[in-house]
Amino acid sequence: MRTRSQGGPVSNGRSEPRRPTVVVIGGGYAGTLAANRLTSVDDIDVVLINPRPHFVERIRLHQVIAGSGTADVGYDTLLHGRVRLMVATASRIDVAAGTVELAGGDHISYDYLVYAVGSRGRPLDVPGAREHGYIFAEWEDAQILREHLAAVAVSGVVTIVGGGSTGVEVSAELAESGRRVRLICAGEPAPTLSERGRRSTRRVLRRLGVEIHEQTCVTEVRRESVLVVDRDGVVTELPGVATVITAGFEVPDLARRSGLTTDDLGRLSTDETLTSVDDPRIVAAGDASAPSGHPLRMSCQAAEPLGAQSANTILSRIAGTVPTPLNQAFVGQNVSLGRRRATIQLSRLDDAPRRLVVSGRFGASIKEAICRGTLWAIRREARRPGSYTWLRGGDRAGVVGADTERR
Repeated sequence: MRTRSQGGPVSNGRSEPRRPTVVVIGGGYAGTLAANRLTSVDDIDVVLINPRPHFVERIRLHQVIAGSGTADVGYDTLLHGRVRLMVATASRIDVAAGTVELAGGDHISYDYLVYAVGSRGRPLDVPGAREHGYIFAEWEDAQILREHLAAVAVSGVVTIVGGGSTGVEVSAELAESGRRVRLICAGEPAPTLSERGRRSTRRVLRRLGVEIHEQTCVTEVRRESVLVVDRDGVVTELPGVATVITAGFEVPDLARRSGLTTDDLGRLSTDETLTSVDDPRIVAAGDASAPSGHPLRMSCQAAEPLGAQSANTILSRIAGTVPTPLNQAFVGQNVSLGRRRATIQLSRLDDAPRRLVVSGRFGASIKEAICRGTLWAIRREARRPGSYTWLRGGDRAGVVGADTERR
């Protein structure tokens, strides 16, 4: 009868260790890199569970809806040959049994689990938003929105709700493609950038013809319009052919439904080694992790290092050694402004913006190199497991939280 270890090599009840199985839930930036890194040890079986048969470059989804690029990548080009891809949706984690239950009734056993379920768009909590708004964060969202825009007049206004990085990128991409775009911000566009970065971003948006409504909140979404209220309390109805919600992100409730401890948003609560506070066999990575109650900003910049860290923690537990704590640093934020311009905001290691900003065409070339680099890092880890390295920071006490918008 097989037994389970609480942190050391797995035993089969006899003297020799048994080959452990590590299941990774979520095939995004964090989960895919973690799966590849786990293959650096030969006697481990690695299974990656993902609801889609292809990888989604979420940082390119704004290109999909504007028709300026694609965002789907074959896993056959990203995964190490020893990683088994299982196209399925995890519906529950049975912690006591050490199994992941799948939609449809099947289940898979694990010795260790990487919880990398990522994040998704957060619905706007106003009347009509769910019925008439287009949430923008997933592959399926982009396909639905692209089809809708193809069916409506180019002269009609597309309303973007949310002035964070996603809203700004969608606005610029659509405007550059010839669409009329209206951006509604509760504050101002790109609020996490420095004053210089915000000023540069706003200037490009206006040059592209984006109609910016600052200090304005949406109170209702209708089929062909939105109701807004400005800082003076004036209510206005703004017509449009589509309303796109980019006002924030949330995480799937898989951990909470499985009885695991989470933070208020639903991210898995872990210690500084990314290990669940409930079970040492479960390790989190990416947007759905909350180490010591201080999650990192939702971004692929954080996701890949967290994926590597989660794999290192599991490999340490299998080897019977002490995992090292999280030591993550940031270098900046990168905001696309169409295909020809971008704002590159340099930051301190704790993610606080510096005054240094790179913009224009040179910024766009940097942004494109960064987007390509994320996949390059995953592919390199598949070719040479354990080779991925990342910038390390210092004291995590001053790290900016993850409640700012992704990217």
